[in-house]
Amino acid sequence: MRILLIEDDHDLSYSLAFQLEKKGCQVDICEDGGEAEYYTKQQIYDLILLDRMLPHVDGMTILKKLRSQGNVVPVILLTALGEISNKIDGLDAGADDYLVKPFDFEELLARIRCIRRRPRILENQEIHSYSDISYNSVENILTGPKGSCTLSKKEGALLEYFLLNRVQTLPRMTLLVKVWGPDAEVEEGNLDNYVYFIRRRIKSVGSVVTLKTVRGVGYRLE
Repeated sequence: MRILLIEDDHDLSYSLAFQLEKKGCQVDICEDGGEAEYYTKQQIYDLILLDRMLPHVDGMTILKKLRSQGNVVPVILLTALGEISNKIDGLDAGADDYLVKPFDFEELLARIRCIRRRPRILENQEIHSYSDISYNSVENILTGPKGSCTLSKKEGALLEYFLLNRVQTLPRMTLLVKVWGPDAEVEEGNLDNYVYFIRRRIKSVGSVVTLKTVRGVGYRLE
């Protein structure tokens, strides 16, 4: 599980990161709200732990912007603001949970486990549709106006991620981490090859959908 910890308390952030990494998580730390957008744009995280009071850009602003952009990554707010009204504001803004400081690490772990047990609607869909194509992620079949074709597992995984994040520019590193895994030894040229394969598949079923290269960044399905 890869976690983004956005927390400006240096001692707390490194203590939490150390404990989470002992539990097998990968943790990236961001201590400045102004830099948080760079990290969240990578779209490689399974969970965000977000402080409300941050320098430059506060946590609520970060959270609202995430949700307005269609980013559904689970977020747990970590904050000293413990009034009921604060909790309601945080949850209404799109947080999945709200934990008041100081908290016990075991309680944080329990809340993380709870979030991971929740069904993710988009991830549990077998059929992903966009414009004039649909992809069956169980049978690895892409269907368009002129017929269907079968994709390899890797082609399917990559196309599925594009469909789940359509019309968003996805950085190359995000695609490599999400499709091949954070520890996979894979060259970026492999990504280009699979993008080429997917473009051929989309064309073969007669679709108007395009997989656009965003120079210097990555790719976007539109």
